[in-house]
Amino acid sequence: MSDKFLRYARKVFAPSLIGRAGVGLHMLRLITLPLIGGVGGGLLSCRTDDPIIYATTYETGAEAVTSGSTTGMYVLCEGNMGSNKCTLDFLDLTTAQYHRNIYSAQNPTTVKELGDVGNDIKIYGSRLWMVINCSNKVEVATARDARRIGQVDIPNCRYLAFHKGFAYVSSFAGPVMSDDLQLGRVYKVDTLSLQIVGQVDVGYQPEEMAIVDGKLYVANSGGYMAPDYDHRVSVIDLATFKVERTIDVGVNLHRCRADRYGQLWVTSRGDYAGKAAKTFCLQASSDGYMTVGDSLDVAISELSIVGDSLYFIGTQWSNELQRNTLSYGIINVRTHRQVADKLSNSAEVATIRMPYGLMVHPVDKDFYVMDAKNYVSSGELFHFKADGTFDWSVRTGDIPAHAVFVETSF
Repeated sequence: MSDKFLRYARKVFAPSLIGRAGVGLHMLRLITLPLIGGVGGGLLSCRTDDPIIYATTYETGAEAVTSGSTTGMYVLCEGNMGSNKCTLDFLDLTTAQYHRNIYSAQNPTTVKELGDVGNDIKIYGSRLWMVINCSNKVEVATARDARRIGQVDIPNCRYLAFHKGFAYVSSFAGPVMSDDLQLGRVYKVDTLSLQIVGQVDVGYQPEEMAIVDGKLYVANSGGYMAPDYDHRVSVIDLATFKVERTIDVGVNLHRCRADRYGQLWVTSRGDYAGKAAKTFCLQASSDGYMTVGDSLDVAISELSIVGDSLYFIGTQWSNELQRNTLSYGIINVRTHRQVADKLSNSAEVATIRMPYGLMVHPVDKDFYVMDAKNYVSSGELFHFKADGTFDWSVRTGDIPAHAVFVETSF
């Protein structure tokens, strides 16, 4: 690894990675080196550039689901940055089996790997959308069986939102290895033709987005600009596809989710030093515009809102201590009060080394926690019942982080 890369990493990668899951510079050398060891059902290589991870099936030990509309869950594993190891896993609830790296198996003549760093996954209609950040593309497949339809080329893409036949993709826009940092963008994509039909500049390094009443709210991080992070939420009128204003919220913004009351929950990762991570609730004021209505001194790295409950996991990194503080809990979105400081009393929670992703079933309220472990080997998916009782766990691809429930069998 060159000195130039390490100098740039201190400025660019370290703040962003630390904010996501506490990855310090000591991890950068590991993250950017391709792995050669065995993983899961066998990490084999028949060429010298990128490893091929073959599909593997595990029995979860759970009871197969015979009723209900949710029949499975796709898990997008980020993979180690620079190693082209993003993979798509599938949990089949009807058979209680977990299938690793199904994308290559479903598309044997099209692709062998998804690409470099999976960053978001969503289903819209009958299609599965996956953001592959460092590969500068959004992969689109059938939601039923993950067969490839095509891709949309978008530079440094981050997150997805959908509305009335269009996909909206946040993008850091500028290349990572550049001192000429530019404003981020949101791209508008026709979901049928997969053609980009519009784009608009927002703040620096935009992350998650949420839609409320015809407005697209974009959380800007400024993650490449440490210590001068961005602190604004950009508001885009979807009818005109123009930014109509910005909202001053907090430094280094990340998550942006809407609840059933039309409120927005926006997380700030802080600056990892004097400014701690916080969570903000944006509400419509008397004039109809969203403003910051409340703030909580809670560090949230991932969340899932079901009914009145905001389930969260938190990783608060400290530059001074050079370590993370991990937390779990539940916030009542109606009262804005934290009502629980844990998700489970099970002893298995203590075995989770780096909680990285969280999914809560919208009806049954059982939940899944994705453990990234050490970032360079297989992760683990933990399933808990609605009351927090541990149910089962299974090995995943590297850095499981994003998931989406599906309503049709794989």
